[in-house]
Amino acid sequence: MNDRRAARPWKGGSAPGTGGAAGLADLLTAVARGDREAFERVYDEVSGPVYGLALRIVRDPAQSEEVAQEVLVDVWRTASRYDPGRGGAMAWIMTLAHRRAVDRVRSAQASAEREERAGRASAGPAYDVVAENVQARLEREQVRRCLSTLTETQRESVTLAYYAGYTYREVAALLKVPLGTIKTRMRDGLIRLRDCLGVNP
Repeated sequence: MNDRRAARPWKGGSAPGTGGAAGLADLLTAVARGDREAFERVYDEVSGPVYGLALRIVRDPAQSEEVAQEVLVDVWRTASRYDPGRGGAMAWIMTLAHRRAVDRVRSAQASAEREERAGRASAGPAYDVVAENVQARLEREQVRRCLSTLTETQRESVTLAYYAGYTYREVAALLKVPLGTIKTRMRDGLIRLRDCLGVNP
């Protein structure tokens, strides 16, 4: 598989029959051998939790999707480095996700600092920490406001998948509804959130 195939758009969800942690470890072993079908199953199993972790750290939905795609590309490229003797497969993948998300935040912070220095050098207005904090609070309020526009079932599903880190299959089990119903709720809920937040897909 080439990188373009591995970096397909994030879709979340999980494939049946992966067999939990042990099954995921076996799938990673197969991915390390270049098994494309195994990668598809890994993708479906972990994309939801990976995106949820990225969103909690990066806080921007569009950038979080990019981080999630980068992590899955990393999994495809580096699956051979996974050592079952050093920990679980999901923990290994989530460590990759955490590193990618933190790197994205640090990169954004470094860019902001460069802009700040450039502004000071050109005698621009002083860096306003209070204004930045106010903006961050406004963004959090906007996310909360947009979540309130979802139906109760959509909001419940989105919250479990992206803020609690459950896979779609786990959300379906928790809510005692079919997996297909959860996927539909998530799709419709994410479309409504993106429209409300003004984020381009």
